[in-house]
Amino acid sequence: MAAKHICAHGELNDKMEEECGIFGVLAREEDCNVANLTYLGLLALQHRGQESAGICVNNRGDFKLHKEMGLVNDVFSQQKLASLPGQMAIGHVRYSTTGSSMLVNAQPLLITSIKGELALAHNGNLLNGSELRFNLESHGAIFHSTLDTEVIAHLVAHSFEDNLIDALLQSLHQLKGAFSIVAMTRDSLVAVRDPYGFRPLVLGKIGSIDVVASESCALDLIGADLIKEVEPGELVIINQQGIKSIKYCSKRPYQFCIFEFIYFARPDSNIGGQNIHLARKEMGRQLAVEMKREADLVVPVPDSGVAAALGFAEESGIPFAKGILRNRYVGRTFIQPDQEIRDLKVRIKLSPIREIIKGKRVILVDDSIVRGTTSKQIINRVRETGAREVHVAISSPPVTHPCFFGLDTAKRQELIAQSKKVEEIAGHIEADSLTYLSREGLLKSINAAGYGFCTGCFTGEYPLGLEIKEGDGV
Repeated sequence: MAAKHICAHGELNDKMEEECGIFGVLAREEDCNVANLTYLGLLALQHRGQESAGICVNNRGDFKLHKEMGLVNDVFSQQKLASLPGQMAIGHVRYSTTGSSMLVNAQPLLITSIKGELALAHNGNLLNGSELRFNLESHGAIFHSTLDTEVIAHLVAHSFEDNLIDALLQSLHQLKGAFSIVAMTRDSLVAVRDPYGFRPLVLGKIGSIDVVASESCALDLIGADLIKEVEPGELVIINQQGIKSIKYCSKRPYQFCIFEFIYFARPDSNIGGQNIHLARKEMGRQLAVEMKREADLVVPVPDSGVAAALGFAEESGIPFAKGILRNRYVGRTFIQPDQEIRDLKVRIKLSPIREIIKGKRVILVDDSIVRGTTSKQIINRVRETGAREVHVAISSPPVTHPCFFGLDTAKRQELIAQSKKVEEIAGHIEADSLTYLSREGLLKSINAAGYGFCTGCFTGEYPLGLEIKEGDGV
């Protein structure tokens, strides 16, 4: 049974939230500062999780772990990084899709068993995590967190295989769901991707240093070359002897998360040979073809709608304008003043520019609508600044179903497209019109060679035979 998705801080955010970011490095030369490289890699992956950050280093078999709640830059000072010497390291940034937001659920995890020490970091969500946890607890396992990562660690510890990597390989066959994993033993860095390839994972190289990361943007920051993507169902072992690849399962249909292209991945990352920014521009172009509406300006909701808005403007010939300013100095939380302003958070973060918008027919472009709460507030703000008309263009199909593979989505009954038709949603968010990109148009926009996609959040048709029945509390 899938775990419930918990929105951080109890907020009803109107976006699907980022999942987690993982990073690993192995250096074959003594003078490499692997903690610094991991820190930089995590900075590049910060968009994938802002609740906690951690780094575990391996100095000739001596493991040392540091993790805290907060952003990477706050968790790791230069003094702290200097105290983490080693030849190998793994790192993690987290957003809580399962498990509450607290330090005990921060990663990486470091475990010690008769097989030796093992450090683990994980991105994804196990559908059978609760079942595996129950079985392990029935056999004496004691858990300290609510993480799927700890379930994997216990499976490894309870394996009959004596070697850690053999034990990990055996454990992988018991996992059902989405997982990209980076692990570290005494002498090896290990990268694993689930058989369907739900979450991204890439290999890179800089000189004699091998790198594993969730996205290619982390490789770019440290000057590493992209070697390849870890394939679905592949386990990669990196050590002083070189790199070894093991295909631990038979080939399955590719089910890469479509929202990596729509929203999650950083615009400068490349997946399947496709640049994310250019894919999002193409979604905007396709949306303009499908929408065909006269207007004076194309205005993006920053920053998620910028690329699609650029493509929309180029295709339609309607001028592009940055008509909404985003305040980049507002964190995830802030002190609420005493006055009761219903949409205070939106007002602080997003400010429409009256001189650009006043009197104009505006096409407001964004990547998705989940609950509709934030969209309504943004539209009202745009109208307050004098827009004559506000037509909303969304560069993805309606989100009608929750995700069970590592994204934080609303419960099914909270998804506005689950209970309302497009015209009704337009009325609810107070838009003059609302147009979603079709599923066919979305898939046409993405030129990722050899990829297949999970689109369950749009269709309710999930991989792995998962079925959602009417009345399910998800």
